[in-house]
Amino acid sequence: MFYNTTAPGIILVINKDKKKKVEILLFNASKLFTKGRPKNYLPDENIQKIYKIYSKWKEEPGISKVIKNEEAIKNDYNLSPSRYVSQDGREEVLPLEEAIVLLREAEEERAEADKKLNSILEKLGF
Repeated sequence: MFYNTTAPGIILVINKDKKKKVEILLFNASKLFTKGRPKNYLPDENIQKIYKIYSKWKEEPGISKVIKNEEAIKNDYNLSPSRYVSQDGREEVLPLEEAIVLLREAEEERAEADKKLNSILEKLGF
């Protein structure tokens, strides 16, 4: 989905007509993909598994978690699935090399955002 990056992909489904308006269903499918060359992929059976969990709106240990809107608010609207979906009861730790790559990518994005902000502020006379 996101070629040539170690950043996790996020899919956000917005459904104004959902039945449980005070709940949010989060998935962490990081254990469901298969390594491929050149891209990793989700096998069909795992896509079906995710679909079944979504359509039944249920929790599956290590894959999904249903939270109340209040919990998201309490967590400053942080909807990172890894915050709520436990992977084998332990916290996932990135390898150092991967963490460094993510940090560099974040620094590049921040620098680009700073350039855009400075340009806007300059146009506004600041």
